[in-house]
Amino acid sequence: MSFATRVLPLLVLASAPAFAQYESDPYEDAGYDEYAPSVPENVSYGYAQVLRAEEVVEIVRTRIPEERCEDTVEYRDSRRTTNGTVIGAIVGAALGNQVGKGDGRKAATVAGAVAGGMIGNNVARNKAEAEARGCRIVEVEREERQVVGYDVEYMYKGDKYMSRLPYDPGNRLRVRVSVTPDEPSAAVR
Repeated sequence: MSFATRVLPLLVLASAPAFAQYESDPYEDAGYDEYAPSVPENVSYGYAQVLRAEEVVEIVRTRIPEERCEDTVEYRDSRRTTNGTVIGAIVGAALGNQVGKGDGRKAATVAGAVAGGMIGNNVARNKAEAEARGCRIVEVEREERQVVGYDVEYMYKGDKYMSRLPYDPGNRLRVRVSVTPDEPSAAVR
């Protein structure tokens, strides 16, 4: 809980009313809520003038795969695509074997092997073509600035406050004012 949030009720009590900044709803002021207990809270609402709102920015780092190429040409090795096809077929067959029972399981195993072989061949071919052009896939780290909130300075009844909000409030900020006695033994009724 920020210092401004703890001090706000005490400063509101000490300040003279400024009716130009205060708007209220009598039902809201009384604290009546159809789902709440029948005892109203000592709460009111008003509007504060926003003096400034500054973006709070965080640097986010992400890793993105990127193709890097050199000016060399290599020969194609058909074993690379064959290996990819075989590995893809084995993985596909193992996954297909987990489906169904009896003849359905056999059919799913065959279908998984064919699909896995095609996928493995495609992946291996793309990688082999990139390598044949002298290219390779590397992960590149990127930094991006992201707005994570706003530090807002505002004035309510002549006093300045500061809060961090997840949005830019514009020119006015609705504030909740809660008043309680500064007596440890006093109970709010």
